[in-house]
Amino acid sequence: MRQSIPAVFMRGGTSKALMFHSRDLPDDQSQWAALFSAAMGSPDEYGRQLDGMGGGVSSLSKVCVLAPSSRPAIDVDYTFAQVQVKSPTVDYRSNCGNMSSAVGPFWLDEGRVEADGDSITVRIFNTNTAKVIHSTFPVEDGRARYAGDLAIPGVSGSGAPIRLDFLDPGGATTGHLLPSGNVTDHLAIDGLGELAVSLVDAANATVFVRARDVGLTGLELPTDLEARPDVLELLERIRQAASVRMGISADVAAAARTASVPFICLVSPPTDTPTLAGALIHRDDADVLARALSNGQPHRALPLTVSLCLGVAARITGSVVAEALSPATAEQLIRIAMPSGVLGVNARVTHDADQWVAHAGTFYRTARRLFDGRVWLRE
Repeated sequence: MRQSIPAVFMRGGTSKALMFHSRDLPDDQSQWAALFSAAMGSPDEYGRQLDGMGGGVSSLSKVCVLAPSSRPAIDVDYTFAQVQVKSPTVDYRSNCGNMSSAVGPFWLDEGRVEADGDSITVRIFNTNTAKVIHSTFPVEDGRARYAGDLAIPGVSGSGAPIRLDFLDPGGATTGHLLPSGNVTDHLAIDGLGELAVSLVDAANATVFVRARDVGLTGLELPTDLEARPDVLELLERIRQAASVRMGISADVAAAARTASVPFICLVSPPTDTPTLAGALIHRDDADVLARALSNGQPHRALPLTVSLCLGVAARITGSVVAEALSPATAEQLIRIAMPSGVLGVNARVTHDADQWVAHAGTFYRTARRLFDGRVWLRE
């Protein structure tokens, strides 16, 4: 039987997703995964999702489900679903920071909150991580204003700035900012030996690795990494070992089945680095270099939650990230050079009572409503 579901398609930061009202989905959430995979065109052994709304990469194979919140001082409950491209798997273990920027404008345009003035702050509860996000953006004639002058790396053109404040982001995946209790850990990796890493959980759990420790320069673009299956396989082994050490997975077999978290991020000291657009980022315009993998794929930019986690890790003395920072790093803004350009993130972190505490992380994104109507599911 042919089936369609009301939906809105939106860009949020450097990602795109189908936006659903929970009221339009089955009450039984165990049925959601099959619907989301069908809508995205997964599984697709060719890796292109041509028979659905997905774009063949993790950043374009996403779903957001929104519902009115019964929680005090919260406007909307937001559930993120990462739809795998080649397998019939949907993962709810992580949040998407980029798509978080689309939630507030969506909720306003759907008439679920009212704006009083030329800007609004929508209070979001992310059900994946049980964390609160405040989204502040401009309003015009009672609806979200998408036109503006803010340009973000990886997205052509410009848009209205959307400020995202992730409150108390520590422990989003594991319940602890430092899941192992250590600022730096050593993982035993077959074929590599002991590897120094920092395991940090802020917005999403991430394992940070020095690029040089895995035989890389840190300047590699996504296409360079894609051409190195040996490197991708090594990074996946590191990610799985980190998942076990962080308590996310019971063993490496379980870690292999949980592709979304932890993320893995390679860091290097700042140096002149190329971008996907053919430009050159000068070493003085960045504080740290980063390359990340998302669901096993080299990311074309940097997942926003990984950016926030990196910003937090940069403020933790002795971490792999802090050691890679430029000595001239500003106290507030950390400039991250990644494949699509430079992204700035503010992170407020303190060392209280012999433990590190992440109070907030802030950055700016743009978003845009692309179409609304009904998405038809393949049978």
